[in-house]
Amino acid sequence: MTAYRRTVRLVLSLLAGLLLAGTVATTAQAEDGYRFWGYYQWSNGQWAFSQKGADAFVPADGTVEGWRFAVGGAKPRVPRAAGDFEAICGKTPAETGKKRVALVVDPGTPEDAVAGDTPGEAKGTCVVTDPKSTGAQVLAAAGPVRIEKGLTCGIAGYPSKSCGDQLKNIKVPASETPVTLQIGAAVGSTATPAASTPASDSSGTPWTGIIIAVVVVVLLAGGGLVLNRRRSAAQ
Repeated sequence: MTAYRRTVRLVLSLLAGLLLAGTVATTAQAEDGYRFWGYYQWSNGQWAFSQKGADAFVPADGTVEGWRFAVGGAKPRVPRAAGDFEAICGKTPAETGKKRVALVVDPGTPEDAVAGDTPGEAKGTCVVTDPKSTGAQVLAAAGPVRIEKGLTCGIAGYPSKSCGDQLKNIKVPASETPVTLQIGAAVGSTATPAASTPASDSSGTPWTGIIIAVVVVVLLAGGGLVLNRRRSAAQ
């Protein structure tokens, strides 16, 4: 009888342990988070969450800064486009005494949007600025920024309201589909644009050259005709 009771107690203890473990696991999966603009740097071929605030970090020349609006918790929600410096700043000439910083701004998905707002497309902008400019100054150079209580709450008017909302039981996707950046015009550049190539018609035919050639032929032909007439008169 004693052995039987011990067996029952052991089974009950194991069941209690399993139930407790299941409760703990379920609680761990119920994650709380925030809806906010995250700040990142492109490093070694991937996005890394910034270890400093944008007002304290000074990006170097030739680097890429990233911002992503999303609902996030323990796992960072990085920009969905790669930080391709050449694609963003490759056509912007380097300038003495300034630095070029590629800026990626990803407003995120409709699922993460504040009620009443619709996210735009992810954009890339080459910012030409003072070498001492911070990440916050680089962002501000590209467009309007809404700051509340020291937090970056809105970029280029998005979202139109709220800031760092705390959310319960958030759902973070395991993976996200990459997006293509819309590359905008560089800001802060004073370099003279390269001279454009003379335009031709839509067919690609260089009519200017043809007209000049025709004129030359006519002049030569006319000169030859005059010379022949003089020779005939002399005979």
